[in-house]
Amino acid sequence: MTRHPHIRHRTLLAAAGALATLGLLTACSDSSNGTASTKPSRTATPSKAPNTPTAEPRNPDKKAALAVYDSFLREQAKAYRKASAKGTDLDKYASLDALSKVELDLASMKKAGTVVRGELGHDPAAELDEKAETPTATIKDCIDLSKYRMYDTKAKKVKPLPSEQPLKYITTAKVERWDGGRWMVTDINPQGGAEC
Repeated sequence: MTRHPHIRHRTLLAAAGALATLGLLTACSDSSNGTASTKPSRTATPSKAPNTPTAEPRNPDKKAALAVYDSFLREQAKAYRKASAKGTDLDKYASLDALSKVELDLASMKKAGTVVRGELGHDPAAELDEKAETPTATIKDCIDLSKYRMYDTKAKKVKPLPSEQPLKYITTAKVERWDGGRWMVTDINPQGGAEC
């Protein structure tokens, strides 16, 4: 799976013991002009089917890019709940580059003895690069940590988020359409961006 965390997520990983986002990875804006969205956020959970975009895009490529991103987040959430990618389908939705970022997060979590509890809210939007040789989409996601918890498996308790960690922030991801029409998450930004 790819990363959805931002610098804030890396801060969370270090301070709270482990975690990088998602990659996660899509924007809080309704358009490329960056205006804030008032749409309710969605939640990535391993027990639910992939979330569908709040406002269904008319473009089938945007719809496919968002669907694979949602599937990636769902599988990433499964992995973060046990600090292991075993038993997930991350490799179906993420390239080796993106998957390696998730694996680094999981290794840090395992070493720190932390897993994720609760749910990660998000509100992604995709922008297609119409000029790219390989069809590519940039996904901006407003990540919502208000129901997200880091759990210390050794101490058997929830670890608080760092005080400087915003509860909502923007992360990005790259998604490409490969041979056969299959979309894959190819990169995730672990640094994070502005609050949303």
